[in-house]
Amino acid sequence: MKRPRPCSIADALAVIGEKHSLLVLREVFYGVRRFDGLVANIGAPRDILAARLRRLVEAGVLEKVSYQEHPPRFEYHLTDAGRELRPVLLTLMQWGDRHLADVPPVVFEHACGAELEPRVVCRACGEEPTEGSLTARFRDPGWTAAGAAPATNKA
Repeated sequence: MKRPRPCSIADALAVIGEKHSLLVLREVFYGVRRFDGLVANIGAPRDILAARLRRLVEAGVLEKVSYQEHPPRFEYHLTDAGRELRPVLLTLMQWGDRHLADVPPVVFEHACGAELEPRVVCRACGEEPTEGSLTARFRDPGWTAAGAAPATNKA
């Protein structure tokens, strides 16, 4: 079997790519941190949600924090890695609003008073990337944009 393309997208999806994992992150960003609140707002079966929470904690996206000793109860807090997913969720929501919703169910207002419209821009020039403005540079010499590079025969 050929090895798949090395890819940070695939690696990230292994951690957060399941529907309920993304919905857990949505709720924690809203401030819902306790299991019962997550179950109520997500609608996932308790066992599925517990498994997703375990995976997000193991991956370092969430941190499990005790808020009650008897019986033991926990909240889920974002780690730095989890907080870095905010723009991912905002742009995913923006795509859903544009292509799937008649009316966006949630609108975020920025501290400046304007409705937030997330953007991805080049950190050097501030321009949005377009199809023609990006060049992929593969660090693994065995790969190109088209796929696995042909093996070379070294004599």
